[in-house]
Amino acid sequence: MIYVDADACPVKAEILKVAERHNFPVTFVANSGLRPSRDPMVTNVIVSNGFDAADDWIAERCGTGDIVITADVPLAGRCVASGALVTGPTGRVFDETNIGMATAMRDLGAHLRETGESKGYNAAFSPRDRSQFLETMERLCRRSKATPA
Repeated sequence: MIYVDADACPVKAEILKVAERHNFPVTFVANSGLRPSRDPMVTNVIVSNGFDAADDWIAERCGTGDIVITADVPLAGRCVASGALVTGPTGRVFDETNIGMATAMRDLGAHLRETGESKGYNAAFSPRDRSQFLETMERLCRRSKATPA
């Protein structure tokens, strides 16, 4: 199963492309409207507007061998702890070896923004990011298939 934190996800089309090739069902989870799909392998879940509602929905359901796509580091940490394979939309993989550092860097960035030391601008999503994401998704799909159920 592939779970997508779909609010503002820039790689939905790429996810569907790779998922179709590997015959993986995809669940897009968001707080607001998603474009309906006629593909029976795609499910759209709209959750309440509550704080972290989409994150909670994904974290409660993902498990070993599932793939989660999110840019949200706290959600990534919860999913890694559940045994899921996690990547961000730029192809950055989150796993047991780097989630602690990713969390620390996120917290440092938040602190710097709060104190005015940093404006907190994110780099624009690039074609290189899209390409890296596709490579990462291929690798994670193969790993997921090799994971014992």
